[in-house]
Amino acid sequence: MQRAIFATRESETLICDVPQPGIGRITLNRPAAMNAYTWAMTQELHRAVADYRDDDDLRVLILRGAGERAFCAGGDIGGSEDEHREKVRAAPLGMAREMRDGMQPVLTELRRIDKPSIAQIEGYAVAGGLALALACDFRLGSTTAKLGDTSNKFGLLPDEGGAWLFPFFMGYDKALKMSLLHEIYDADTAFRLGLLTEVVSGDLEARTFEFAAALAEKAPLAVRCTKMMMSKAVEQSWAASLADAQMAVMITNPSEDVREARAAFREKRKPKFEGR
Repeated sequence: MQRAIFATRESETLICDVPQPGIGRITLNRPAAMNAYTWAMTQELHRAVADYRDDDDLRVLILRGAGERAFCAGGDIGGSEDEHREKVRAAPLGMAREMRDGMQPVLTELRRIDKPSIAQIEGYAVAGGLALALACDFRLGSTTAKLGDTSNKFGLLPDEGGAWLFPFFMGYDKALKMSLLHEIYDADTAFRLGLLTEVVSGDLEARTFEFAAALAEKAPLAVRCTKMMMSKAVEQSWAASLADAQMAVMITNPSEDVREARAAFREKRKPKFEGR
């Protein structure tokens, strides 16, 4: 079977491109709606993330929102796709299926992929948009970034995965306070709370590319195994984490990349990793 390729494409909901070798980028493309996601967007986003997962030429993913107002304002509650919503919700377990087949698998895939991802956050990342950002491995935010949870404000829930992700990053009490009081934080506060990896005072796009390029040039097998081990370790026991490490070294230690790194060290040059 031919593997999926992360092809450059543009639609009403997403733009996918490869701005630099080894770096894939997905742009949420509904700026007029603050990049709030619809059912159609979740389906396209899931396919795009899967394509990134399966494209061995790509080593890092950047996820961002179009425009400067928002990374993503969560699910679209403005009445779009009413026909779809009514059809789904009228079915048995319809609302649960909407979650199961909508944004939840996107977040699950982002967390499960053994290649790193970066959320580039300009403006608002709230509710499901914050959950989407937290599903990425790193979050770089501009000084204008605003992060929080507004779900309860509309009588809704952090159902895309936020109920797990928010307390994981912030702690239970702070996450519950944010959700119940539908608080939104500025970039510096979000950084102190653990929601942002970095606050970027200069050119956010340039810094994101710099960060992505630094990741892309590292040994791919080691990067992928390290991400796999750490992402699993936070949810498993010490013994299981050590067992994963024992399995992973059988992939990395005999690799050509390790031989290349040792040769480069001896020859005082920069190594060139091929992921083999």
